[in-house]
Amino acid sequence: MSLKEKIESLGLTLPVAALPIAAYVPAVKTGNLVFVAGQLPLVDGKIVKEGKVGKEVTPEEAKEMAQVCALNALAAITLVADIDQIERIIRVGGFVNGIPGFFAIPPIINGASELFIKLFGEVNGKHARTAIGVAELPLNAPVEVEVLVQLKS
Repeated sequence: MSLKEKIESLGLTLPVAALPIAAYVPAVKTGNLVFVAGQLPLVDGKIVKEGKVGKEVTPEEAKEMAQVCALNALAAITLVADIDQIERIIRVGGFVNGIPGFFAIPPIINGASELFIKLFGEVNGKHARTAIGVAELPLNAPVEVEVLVQLKS
């Protein structure tokens, strides 16, 4: 089963890669690694829901948006490589735009991590990770996710 078919079997859709909003590219391939720029929870070019986690956005909504970010990261990879050639998710970096004092950041980034584990399995889907709370994110997004993947040789 292709990765796109696995995504669809979960009731999800692989989106079209979003255009960058500044002076960068969505993904860079070097050797058998692909570095994906931070992806926002964009659907059809718009943030799913703007605001801070703990105020305008619930932690549950933010976790779902982290999954959207992960799907957008896979879409960004399609610009430089065949996603069916992804061997392993190496690293995920997650950023959460929360209210002051909001510390429940790791469960939100689990939205991305859990999707990768479902798609690539325990061995190739589990990854190193950073989950950071930030004061603001571009476009007032509640969450942003960046990814590093290894392609098959």
